[in-house]
Order: sequence, then C-alpha cells, then structure tokens
Amino acid sequence: MPGGERAIGAPARALRRVLGACAVAGVLATGGAAARQPPAAPGPQSPGDIFDVRSFGALGDGRNLDTAAINRAIEAAAAAGGGTVRFPAGTYLSVSIHLKSNVGLHLDRGATIEAAAPGVAAYDEPEPNPWGDARKYQDFGHSHWHNALIWGEDLHDVAIGGPGLIDGAALVTNNRGPGGAGDKSISLKNCRHVVLRDLSIVHGGWFAVLATGVDDLTIENLTIDTNRDGIDVDACRNVRITGCAVNSPFDDAICLKSSFALGRARATENVRITNCRVSGYDEGTLLDGTFRRTVADRFGPTGRIKLGTESFGGFRNIVVSGCVFEHSRGLDIASVDGGAIEDVSVTDITMRDIVNAPIFVRLGTRVRGPSDTLTGSIRHVRISRVTAEDVGADQGVLVSGVPGHPVEDLRLSEVRIVFRGGDLRQDAAVEPPELESDPPEPARFGRLPAYGLFARHVKGLSIRHVDVACMKDEKRPAVRLDDVDGADFDDLKAPRLLDLVTFVLRRVSDFRVRNSPGLPDRWLASAESEAF
Repeated sequence: MPGGERAIGAPARALRRVLGACAVAGVLATGGAAARQPPAAPGPQSPGDIFDVRSFGALGDGRNLDTAAINRAIEAAAAAGGGTVRFPAGTYLSVSIHLKSNVGLHLDRGATIEAAAPGVAAYDEPEPNPWGDARKYQDFGHSHWHNALIWGEDLHDVAIGGPGLIDGAALVTNNRGPGGAGDKSISLKNCRHVVLRDLSIVHGGWFAVLATGVDDLTIENLTIDTNRDGIDVDACRNVRITGCAVNSPFDDAICLKSSFALGRARATENVRITNCRVSGYDEGTLLDGTFRRTVADRFGPTGRIKLGTESFGGFRNIVVSGCVFEHSRGLDIASVDGGAIEDVSVTDITMRDIVNAPIFVRLGTRVRGPSDTLTGSIRHVRISRVTAEDVGADQGVLVSGVPGHPVEDLRLSEVRIVFRGGDLRQDAAVEPPELESDPPEPARFGRLPAYGLFARHVKGLSIRHVDVACMKDEKRPAVRLDDVDGADFDDLKAPRLLDLVTFVLRRVSDFRVRNSPGLPDRWLASAESEAF
C-alpha cells in the first residue's frame, strides 16, 4: 500500500489527542476514583479537557431526550480548541448528534446512546444531493448523511471510543420510514483523521457505520450486531479496519464501495481489513452470545466481506487478511458500475457454513452511473491460504466476466474447500445465465455445472495448490471453464468421484494442468469443447 502506512498513523494520533484527556483524568471507563468525582460545571476549559454531558444537562435516564445537552457539550469542546465529550454510565436518548473537528466522544462502560423514535423528536432531514436524490446512481441510504444518530461532515481529527454501546433500535432500515426518521448510527462525509474504536453497535439502521469520502480512517475493535450493512466504506482512502466482529444476517458485514454519491469518481484505495469476524446469525445474538440461526432471506444469511456493487470510482490496493466468515455468504469482489478493481490481496481466510459461492469474482455491466460510464475491469487479484468447510452444495468458486470484458489475471493458491455435495448428474448440463446487468449476487446464478470452480470470460487464470472435496458424492465435474484465455492448473486435488470427468472446457485457449493427482500433465493450445 504505497503511501498508506504513513497516512494511517494520523488517526491514532488524533485519537490520542482528543481522547488523551481521559488518561489524565483517571480510568473513566472502569469507574476509578476520578470517575466518581462530581462533574464540574461548564466553564472555560483548555484543549484536551473532558466535557461531561451531564454537566451540560444530560440526564441519561433513557426517558428524557438528551440531544440538546449532548450537542452543547460537543460545541463547548470545539470552542475550547478540542477535547473529549464523556458519557458516564446511563442511557442517553437522542436524535441527531453533530460531531465537530478536534472532538472525541467517549462512552464509558455502561453508557448507551439510544436512538429515539421519530415520534419523540425528529432527526435532521436528509440534505439535498443532486447526485443522489433521483436515486439513479446509488440507493437513498448512500446518498445522505445528516439523517443519522451521529453525523459529521467536512471535519478533521474526530474520534468515537468505547467501551459503551450505541443502540439504534428506532432507526429505520430503508427509505420508507416515517417523516423525521434516522437511518444510520454513525455517518461521516468528507472527513479526515477519524478513529472509531472499542464500541458496540446494535440495531444499526440502514448502516451502522457509513463513511463516504473519508481519508485516514481507523475502525478498530468494533462489535456490530445489526440487520443491514455493518461497515460501509465508500470512496475513502487510507483505511484500516481491524479486530472487528460484525453480524448482519440481511446485508453485508464489511463492504467497500465507490459510488457516485459525491458527484465524481473517487476510488476507494489503500485499505486493510485484518483480523475481523463476519457472520449472519439472527440480529442481536452475537452480542448476547446465543448465535441463533432462525431467519434468513431467500438467498440465505449475508454477513460477508464485499468489494463492490457500487463501484463507479473503482478500488486499488486492497488487503484482506486473517478474517473469519461464519454462517454467511463468501467473499465477494464485484465491479458492475464502471471503475477498475486492481491490486487486491486476500489471504489467511477461514470460512465455515457458507451458503453459496465461497469466492465470487464478478465483472458486470449494470453501469449505474452517468450516461458516459463505461464497463469497468477487474485485474491483478490474488487470493491465497483460504480454508472453507461446510460450503453449500449448489455453488463452488464462481468467477464471471461478461462477453468482451473478461476478469484478468486472477490467481488462487493454497485453497481448500469442502462442499456439502450431492447434486445430480443432470446438473452438469446447467447453463448459468449471463446476468450482465444484474446486481452482483452469486445466488442469482443458481446451481452451477461444476462443484469446485466455474469460470467464464476470464483472461489469465492461475490455480496453485487447490484442494476441492465433497461431503457427499457429487455427479458434476470439479471444474468448468467457458471462454477462458490462459488457464494454468498446478497441483489441483479433485477426487474423481464415480465415473466423472474432472474438467469441462469450452472455448478455452492456452490450457495447462500439471502435478495434479489422477490427471496426466497436459497442455492444450485450444479446446472448443473437451472433457477429461
């Protein structure tokens, strides 16, 4: 990530600056002696001081609205040149809270900011957005930021820290809510040097965290238990997401986007997602530890890590490593709205109970953007050291460009996937639809004609040390390639189940397989239709 390592240090400095006063005052979060002192009355304070919301009139009783007091505390901290706004233990009922530059919010253990119902008070109105109000290029939720529980725009050096809770129970999850409703827990637009750390968020609304045009962003050690998107990073640069647990049964857990919401193409680039856990259990059951599995949409639980859907500005220099997927869909890398996906590294991934394609790479032509938007591209993607167990029977790894627009230079290495298996012989004759302009969702392709890998419209496919197996006997081939130019298989382990072939090739050129048990080394300059 050229340039990224130096830049991502800035949020850590910002956090120390705006939350550092907590260390001076004592262990606030654990109820130490300093925390038991009566709050000082508001008055002249110095940068880095602590501004207790109770000193500004907040009651924290969960019944009375505390919005005005919270915003007064934030304004006082900003006027002093910066500081930390502290929430002692209690439940702070609120609508829109306005962040300011050089100000951090710190939620003590036992402190909850609770989203008030719009019937109690109105959230800020969604601001006009000429690029979003018509909803041509991205959904309503991506296009507005002010209709949120906590929001900030054009800010710098902002932090929100835990170990408290944000409860968005009254937030809506789509744009059909009542007037005055809020739909996001934390919403940030055009900000820099931002840290979100150690918080828990439950019932996060349409987005628990939406960051658009935010640079130097650190999201660390968040626990999010919600039913729509957990963390959405849109058109952002120099981002670090680490140590987060995100449960989202009906939408994506961690999703990188590059929409047209800012009215211009802006890539999401220099991003690291590390040591995170994503899942699709029932909402609320991550935080209470029960991990129930009773509800799912028609495609099964979501809860995945994803690049794309909104992909107008493209993605560059993305690293995903050390992450766990559980009871969810798999990794999704998709460009369907223009924009290039380039230089992506995914490594050290563990998956279990995956409902459809464990790895999905999709280049499409939905082209959700201005009329001159062109088809995007996907190239230079490296996926390695992936273990996936108990993967749904219908789909293996699914890679698909569209005619004339192939996925380029895709490499999979050291991958082991165990599928449930058990599909019928006639399933090998299935012809998956192209779905060129559809949203990039693997389940839309239905059952695939190969249990391990189906790749179509690809240029430059490298498979190294890949092991695919089934829990039940399979009657489909392990691999099917359609319209692939340059396919190199080295050490593919795919049990020859029953009397089946391993490879089905259609319109394939420059094909090679070697060092693969049960298969002779072979090179084909071209194969219009061949199976072996």
